[in-house]
Amino acid sequence: MIIGLLKEPGYETRVSLLAEAVASLTKKGITILVETGAGDNAFCNNVDYEKAGAQIKSRTEVLESSAIVLSIQALSESDISYLESQVLIGVYQPLFNIPLMKDWASKGITTFSLDMLPRTTRAQAMDILSSQANIAGYKAVLIAANLYPRYFPMFMTAAGTIAPAKILILGAGVAGLQAVATARRLGAVVEVFDTRPAVKEEVMSLGAKFIEVEGAADATRAGGYAVEQTEEYKLKQQQRIAESVAKADIIITTAQIPGKKAPILITEEMMKTIRNGSVIIDLAAATGGNTPFTKNNETTLYQGVSIVGNSSLQSTAPSDASKVYGKNVLNFLQLIIDKDGKLNLNWNDDLVKGSCITHGGDVVNERVKL
Repeated sequence: MIIGLLKEPGYETRVSLLAEAVASLTKKGITILVETGAGDNAFCNNVDYEKAGAQIKSRTEVLESSAIVLSIQALSESDISYLESQVLIGVYQPLFNIPLMKDWASKGITTFSLDMLPRTTRAQAMDILSSQANIAGYKAVLIAANLYPRYFPMFMTAAGTIAPAKILILGAGVAGLQAVATARRLGAVVEVFDTRPAVKEEVMSLGAKFIEVEGAADATRAGGYAVEQTEEYKLKQQQRIAESVAKADIIITTAQIPGKKAPILITEEMMKTIRNGSVIIDLAAATGGNTPFTKNNETTLYQGVSIVGNSSLQSTAPSDASKVYGKNVLNFLQLIIDKDGKLNLNWNDDLVKGSCITHGGDVVNERVKL
């Protein structure tokens, strides 16, 4: 079995496997080919990979010789031209890239997109969305602290008392909860809104206030994601959020719905109530953002409010982001590689089946087919 590790595009600082993860595979007799410079941005160089037992090759050699190719971001048309029936593993957002998935299927490629793994207890060890969101939530607060022109904690000095920053976090998933924990450690007062009442206890255990809105649609079968809400609920939600937005100094938004545009949670009317100097960190920027003024990978200014659109904050901590991502990948590889180091695609395994997008010349994932 030969596994290839590709260098990511310039904007992506992470790598699929660090040297320590490569070592665990080479010890099992698996050959690892690493594109030269693949781990440079994650502070893992060619020498590190060679010490772990990998071979350093050109990109073309990795693509042509590997049975499994690891690449976080989607491959280019030029890259795909070197592939015939290889297995691709990465994070390809297939619900937003259906034409691309159809193209890959037509070329006989088997594609596993780890962002499509069923979010079950068994899948937690390979849940790349959670491992990366944890880092994003942490970084969101640090970026906000740097941009915010005032203190986070309360200070009592001879010159007077400075009130603590008020932070509103919209969405109490993994990113939101890590943002709560980080903001509380920095001394801020935190409020949290989420459509799932079940997260109230977690939010309060971290020292934040939970904003409740009655009448939310049941999200227990959504695998940890948000779900579409009724118009009546959306109206109540907007009214309640508007009250908190007007008082907030920092707002961190995380709300996304798989395969759909991110919901607008902070309207233009709400934006006008936010005081000058406040900061919004929008982690849903890649799918449109939770404000009407969010631009992905940009920081915009609206009436004195900084809006940071960034859905890839995990890439600002490339070493640890790559480490935990690589651990997720290793755990997934155990599902498709047998004890003899050979490829074994068990379609009876719900995790293998659920994360597979293309196979045998077709798009096989039911969610992507729709």
